[in-house]
Amino acid sequence: MKSDFLERYSTLQSPIHRLNVRAKVFVAVLLLLTTILLPPGAWIAFIGIAGILATTAALSKIPAGYLLRRMLFIEPIILSMAILTLFRPNGPTVFFVTIIKATICLCTMILLSSTTPFSRLIGLAQRWHLPALLVNIVGMMYRYIFVLIDETERMQRARNSRTFTTQKRRRWISLSQLVGQIFVRSTERAERIYAAMCARGWK
Repeated sequence: MKSDFLERYSTLQSPIHRLNVRAKVFVAVLLLLTTILLPPGAWIAFIGIAGILATTAALSKIPAGYLLRRMLFIEPIILSMAILTLFRPNGPTVFFVTIIKATICLCTMILLSSTTPFSRLIGLAQRWHLPALLVNIVGMMYRYIFVLIDETERMQRARNSRTFTTQKRRRWISLSQLVGQIFVRSTERAERIYAAMCARGWK
């Protein structure tokens, strides 16, 4: 498993990577709030924010293809949610504004996570005295993402080695079974982790 797929470029040496983590988080939150609060017709402001993000991406030295792939991975979800706005009054305008705002927010978070190691973000959350339970849950979720993906890849390789058909219908059936098995194993793992934590004094 490529265990660095989430932080592949977070330790590069660039002007953006060398910025203080507090400054990066502050600017990211400011951009998010500004984007969300902008009125639908503020096209110049949207273009300006997009320019800031494009400049930041260029200075960060992160490959454009990598950033684009990560955005395209989430963009279908944004599109599916934005389609619901077409049924509102002035639907087309709201539709495009929703996509623009969501894409800008997504790009902001991708740039923040791609230029800052996750451990520093967790450390900043602890220094800012965010709820300890929330910080621990986020940290454990991040840790076990890799475990879940590793287990999924092993199951996929095992299933492929036992499947000798190229029928699409059969592939979809195998995929649905794989998703079900992953869900069951994830639930069982979560129960074991919970029991282990309770045994060590967690409440």
